Amino acid sequence: MARAPLLQLSDIALTFGGDPVFSNLSLVVQPGDRVALVGRNGSGKSTLMKVMAGLVEADSGSRVIGPGSSVGYMQQEPDLSGFATLGDFATSELDPSDAYRVEMVAEGLKLNLDADVATASGGERRRAALAKLLAEAPELMLLDEPTNHLDIEAIGWLENELKTTRTAYVLISHDRAFLNALTKATLWIDRGEAKRQEEGFAGFEAWRDKVWEDEDMQRHKLNRKIKAEARWAVEGISARRKRNQGRVRALGELRAQKAGQIKRQGTAAMEFEAGPKSGRKVVEATGIAKSFGDKVILRPFDLKVQRGDRIAFVGPNGAGKTTLLKMLIGELEPDEGTIALGTNLDMAVFDQNRAKLDPDMSLWESLTGDPDMRVSGKADQVMVRGNPKHVVGYLKEFLFDEAQARAPVRSLSGGEKARLLLAKIMARHSNLLVLDEPTNDLDVETLDLLQEILGDYDGTVLLVSHDRDFLDRVAATTIAMEGDGKATAYAGGWSDYQAQRQDTAVIEAAVKAKQKSEKPKAEAVVDGLTYTEQHRLDELPKVMERLEAEIKKLEEFLMDPNMFTEQPVKFQKATDALVERNNALSDAEEEWMMLEEKAAS
Repeated sequence: MARAPLLQLSDIALTFGGDPVFSNLSLVVQPGDRVALVGRNGSGKSTLMKVMAGLVEADSGSRVIGPGSSVGYMQQEPDLSGFATLGDFATSELDPSDAYRVEMVAEGLKLNLDADVATASGGERRRAALAKLLAEAPELMLLDEPTNHLDIEAIGWLENELKTTRTAYVLISHDRAFLNALTKATLWIDRGEAKRQEEGFAGFEAWRDKVWEDEDMQRHKLNRKIKAEARWAVEGISARRKRNQGRVRALGELRAQKAGQIKRQGTAAMEFEAGPKSGRKVVEATGIAKSFGDKVILRPFDLKVQRGDRIAFVGPNGAGKTTLLKMLIGELEPDEGTIALGTNLDMAVFDQNRAKLDPDMSLWESLTGDPDMRVSGKADQVMVRGNPKHVVGYLKEFLFDEAQARAPVRSLSGGEKARLLLAKIMARHSNLLVLDEPTNDLDVETLDLLQEILGDYDGTVLLVSHDRDFLDRVAATTIAMEGDGKATAYAGGWSDYQAQRQDTAVIEAAVKAKQKSEKPKAEAVVDGLTYTEQHRLDELPKVMERLEAEIKKLEEFLMDPNMFTEQPVKFQKATDALVERNNALSDAEEEWMMLEEKAAS
């Protein structure tokens, strides 16, 4: 017997500011679905997801949730008011007996649940929202760009988590590798319509191109038919006026059909134009190192960057990728070692924090107010690679319409902000591009175009990204920073780095195994304890503190006198969890006492 759909939208229409976003849009999400939701920036993907979540009410149409089903949405900007820590927020709708799920997810997402809400960054807030959703495990998860603000390790963990879940999900992401690995159907939002194909994202581009090819063929046929009918109307209508009024009306209908066709959105007219060539040597770093307090960011490291190199920096968040990048371009001094910049460098920088964009400025002001783009005496023009252009015309090249020109930067989506920043740095000549997380929020088509123009760019590229597919397409050398202060260079992109790293690990394991067999060593002893035992003794107080906190929460939960009669299932789960944690605390205390006695003897 077929199960009822988890979610069904029928004849949805929605208008924002007088412009229709959707018209007569319908879709169905079934149990077990793994759907990629794709479309150009500004096509309404996030808006549609909010309609699916019930957060945005359509002007007309219906939204139906399947019987007994629940829908969860990963909030882009979660409301954390009323919560002291990120952990409090993430566990707020879970039974205390299920709070452990949040801890498991937080470990994979590298989220500190004890972080104060008041000082948490935007990325930490988003990860808390993602941890909350994954722990709650509704029948349908709506995930809008879940990989933003995740490093490559956390993206890999999330990918494995979603591969094994039984929960259905709809997923928006710019990460090709992520979409290819996880999706089995594609929902394409194109000019206000939802088209679905029962094939994952890997087949999307071929499908999209076929749809567009068929449209172009139909448009060509329609144009030919209109020309033929119009010629007939001019040459013969007077002799057959009464008999052929139907044909005249048909011609009018053909013209109305053509007028009603919605033009496809083009691609941004992006272009990096290299200026005069730099010297052959771009950057030479010798023995550079950096620490912040007790944290070692980079141990002594050498690197030569030659003209035309494509070098990517990868590693977990906090490993020091941006710090190393800033040292290489002279924005930050190393603690030791030297950095020599080459001659005739003309640098353009794309920073991950979009610091060059003032949120209170309009798009117009953002461009005309830029010293590198200002045209003397012309308030409505900007200088683009040595030539003046009207500011609106230049914005249109990056897919902004005239109405957006006077809108504040803060009103833009993440992808639109990225395009605006690209518009600023592409307006000038350069021979060294420094791109720190340029791929965040960009749609797949814009990423494709960015990759192509970087391939044609006659200059040097230094790149930080967590997008594995983009790294494979662009990078010729990968510098891996894995959080231990060590930076290692590998030939090729992400996949090449992974293969070489695996080969290195196999060799090192073989060498260690051989050394162990030749010279067996007893584990070193410190104050009567082995290093393993000493490490365990250091960790046990934290373990006991966490167990005590969980026991306290469970006891408070079970104090409700009506819990046993009104919610017997929850009561039993909480009781079982309390017994399990008390036993674990007893075992931990016994182990701690034993190790303390051994250390004192």
